[in-house]
Amino acid sequence: MRTAGPPPPDIPLEYTGFWPRVGASIIDTLIIIVITLPLLLLIYGWAYIESDALFFGTADVLINWVFPCIAIIAFWVYKQATPGKMVLEAKIVDATTGDKPSLKQYIIRYLGYFISTIPLGLGLLWVAWDERKQGWHDKMARTVVVNPEKKVSANDQVASS
Repeated sequence: MRTAGPPPPDIPLEYTGFWPRVGASIIDTLIIIVITLPLLLLIYGWAYIESDALFFGTADVLINWVFPCIAIIAFWVYKQATPGKMVLEAKIVDATTGDKPSLKQYIIRYLGYFISTIPLGLGLLWVAWDERKQGWHDKMARTVVVNPEKKVSANDQVASS
């Protein structure tokens, strides 16, 4: 059984870098805001915007935490990407095989976002420095984000070694 490491040499992958992933994240965040904010305003009114409360009620938790979790993981399961990553034509793949990750990997990846943000976002910034462009959430889930339409040539692989 292979351990988590670079994919086998016969799987040429182009890893999606830091700035494209930031752009995808911004797109996804805007989509979530466009969906959730009107619902929250409908339920709680403008008091929701003006409040300093961390917890506003059950609907707040369902709309801000449960819905995004289910929606994001559902996109990952069915498309291997969120809408933002789809704009980039990027996909999440298993770091070992290059295949579609398992549901368990997606859940670990999602929970890994929270761990990645705790130390001042260092786990997310890690994408900028990592040779495979993995954040801590990717490392925990053993996933990578790739541009499957852009194959890396053998010359590119030799040059980057």
